[in-house]
Amino acid sequence: MSVILTFLLVIFCFGGWWLTKNHFLSKPWLEHGAPAASVDSDASHRQTAKIGLGVFLAVIGSLFAIFTSAYFERMGLPDWRSFQLPRLLWVNTGMLIACSAALHCALIDARNGFLVPARSGLAIAGVAGLAFVFGQLAVWVQLVNEGLGVSATPAVTFFYLLTGLHGLHILGGLVALAMTCASAWRTTAISELAPKIELCTIYWHFLLAIWLAMVVVITGWAEDIVVTCSQLF
Repeated sequence: MSVILTFLLVIFCFGGWWLTKNHFLSKPWLEHGAPAASVDSDASHRQTAKIGLGVFLAVIGSLFAIFTSAYFERMGLPDWRSFQLPRLLWVNTGMLIACSAALHCALIDARNGFLVPARSGLAIAGVAGLAFVFGQLAVWVQLVNEGLGVSATPAVTFFYLLTGLHGLHILGGLVALAMTCASAWRTTAISELAPKIELCTIYWHFLLAIWLAMVVVITGWAEDIVVTCSQLF
C-alpha cells in the first residue's frame, strides 16, 4: 500500500508541475494587456496529445505500482524463494537504455532541423528496442530450460508477470516507433516530425524508468533499501 501511495504522491506532484509549466492553471480573464494571438491549431493538437499521453502513462504507472505492492506483500510469506537472475537481463537493460538514449538524440536533432541524423537515431532506437524484446524472450527460454517455469515458485511467477506486462507495453512502443520512423522517411518537414519524436521519446523514457524500478525490485535491492531506511529512521 505504501508503494501505491508514494507513487500517487509522485503523480500528483508531477501533474501539478505539468499543469503549471503548460499554463493550464493560468486565468486569462484576469490578465491585463493586449489580447493574445489566436491559438495555433497545430500547437493545440500537440498539447492535447501530450496531455493524453500523460494520462496514459499515469494509468500504466499505477498498474505497475499495484503489482509492485503485491510483490512486496507476497515476498513476506514463508514460501518465498529467490532465484538467480540470468546475466542476459543486464544486457537487455543496456539495450533499453540505448534505445532511450538514441531517441533522445533523435529528438535533439529534429528540434535543431537535422533530418538525416534524426532518422539515424530513430533507426538505432528501433534496432535496440527489438533487441530488448528478443533478449527478454531469450531470458524466459533460459529460465524454462533451468526448470523455472511460470508456476515454479512465487518469485518466478512474479518475474514472468512483471516482465511480461512490461513487454506488452514495449511492443506498443515499438508500434509507435515504427509509425514515427515511417513518417520520418516519408516527409522532409522536420517541424512536423519533431512533435511525433517527442511523444515517442517520452513514452520510451517512461518505460525505461519503469524497467529500472522493476530491476531494483526483482534483484532484492528494494528490500535492502527498505531495511536500511527502517534501521536509520
